Amino acid sequence: MKSVESQNPDENPLEMPTDDAVPAETLEGQLAAVTAERDRLAGEKNELYDRLLRAHAEYENARRRAERERSDFLQFAAMELVRDILPVLDDFERALKVPTADREYAKGVELIYQRLFDTLKKLGLEPIDALGKPFDPNLHQAVERVETGEAADQTVLGEFQRGYHFKGRLLRPAMVRVAVRP
Repeated sequence: MKSVESQNPDENPLEMPTDDAVPAETLEGQLAAVTAERDRLAGEKNELYDRLLRAHAEYENARRRAERERSDFLQFAAMELVRDILPVLDDFERALKVPTADREYAKGVELIYQRLFDTLKKLGLEPIDALGKPFDPNLHQAVERVETGEAADQTVLGEFQRGYHFKGRLLRPAMVRVAVRP
């Protein structure tokens, strides 16, 4: 290779030699080598671009999955707290069924129960309406089976403990008495 100092300023080192100086088969060989290199680089570029697209898609999927899991966690974070408060709500319901001579006291207990129930309802608590409905093992827990001809077979006759949904998910099944044919 010529050194930079010894080059003629009029000569361009990047200029291709003329056809007179280089034989045609050498030019064809060089052209084939350059074409092969171009094709190899294009294939490598396509492979890297494909890997980039796949990595980007995996990142987006992971981001969406993490966002969905975070949203579900926030949405159902209160579920355990509400589940722990349900026995207090049950106690209030039992207290309201007990007759008392002091009407003001009963009214106060009823107001406290209603405020607690309304607050839990705002959080997403929904009672399961079981009485008179067909027995559904997904929503009800049969505690007692009563032989009767007065009600349809597998109909809920009574409720021992109310069941609840929390934001569409079953929080607690209703404990019920179910009618069966004699």
